[in-house]
Amino acid sequence: MAFSSVPVLDLSLALNSNTKGPFLDSLRHALLEVGFFYIKNVGISDGLIEDVITQGKAFFDLPEEKKLEVQMKNVPSFLGYNKLGNEITAFKTDWREQIDLSTPHPLRSPTDPLYYNLLAPNQWPDPIFLPYFRSIFESYIQQMSSLSTTFTSLIAEALHMTPTAFDRFFDKDQQHKLKIVKYPDTASLPENQRQGVGPHKDSMLTSYLLQASHHRGLQAQNLMGDWIDCPPLPGTLVVAIGQGLEALTHGVCVSTTHRVLSPTVGEGSRFSIPFFQGVSYDATFESVDVPEDVLKIKEELVGKRGGERTDDVEFTFTKGRWAHLGEATLTNRIRSHPDVGERWYPEILAKVREEQRKAAGEKERRGMEKEELPAVHGAEGEHDGMNEWISLSERLGLTV
Repeated sequence: MAFSSVPVLDLSLALNSNTKGPFLDSLRHALLEVGFFYIKNVGISDGLIEDVITQGKAFFDLPEEKKLEVQMKNVPSFLGYNKLGNEITAFKTDWREQIDLSTPHPLRSPTDPLYYNLLAPNQWPDPIFLPYFRSIFESYIQQMSSLSTTFTSLIAEALHMTPTAFDRFFDKDQQHKLKIVKYPDTASLPENQRQGVGPHKDSMLTSYLLQASHHRGLQAQNLMGDWIDCPPLPGTLVVAIGQGLEALTHGVCVSTTHRVLSPTVGEGSRFSIPFFQGVSYDATFESVDVPEDVLKIKEELVGKRGGERTDDVEFTFTKGRWAHLGEATLTNRIRSHPDVGERWYPEILAKVREEQRKAAGEKERRGMEKEELPAVHGAEGEHDGMNEWISLSERLGLTV
């Protein structure tokens, strides 16, 4: 049965032995049937949340030259600032500007794999203009890292697995990422443009969205194709299940298509701050052992729906092409940000463009129409390599 609303889960119930069981039941339902839900009472102080929102909005008020000092193409890590209209989803421009941050890491050594360039220090805005920005976001990323680890263990328990079932997919100093995103209202956009982020599914395992203004616009798509509003609810984060978790759990967990509509004229800019739980770039993916009783629940749900879901995102993974997730991630980031590729990875970008030309030519030769399939991103549009790792045909029995 297609969902008509997005559930709200109270995370504090998981901390009490008397209420943990019912909480895990509710979480299991959300994982298997929705893939998109709110969590509240997450253990992060209201004061820190308010500071994160205030500092995040303040970044976009900086003079243009100050934002460009931390532009993404300045460094090979794909961390930093992107100007308005610099990315595309579902073949259309995403009208947003943003800055990407992550768990800090030292610079890659010459003997490390090239994809270790993704692990790097952040580009921080000038502290003379934003003196508290760095400390506040470092604290928030640290607390969100702990939250995502705890929540992943609860997901494992909800699926009747050990709490540590997913631990082998994480580094000891795992990189997690965060975006601060501004969606201007349509008064400042080209005519008839409302795509903040086009229809997409998240990658990796889980992501956590802080809706940082009062604006509606976030929507999740149910299996009937209806778009269900996910309005901001004070004191909550929106959790999106990624394609990676769906793959690792044999399709038991559901990754749901969602999008963001830009605010209409006069509503002002919408702000959001999504956090993305990372996975080791050295990972070679295999599926986890999901208990038979949970697989049976999934089969029963499939039977009620009359068959497997038909809204799955098409993947482009060719088995044996990538030795590690990091290789696929780096290539996909270059594809998403060709300005960074031109400066730092011209040889890989040339190969990507040649593959795109060949693919376009093959489609034209076959007379195929371009299908507007949902893209694979992180919450509100985070690209990575998961879509290069998993083919649609291999997804439910993945061992790579």
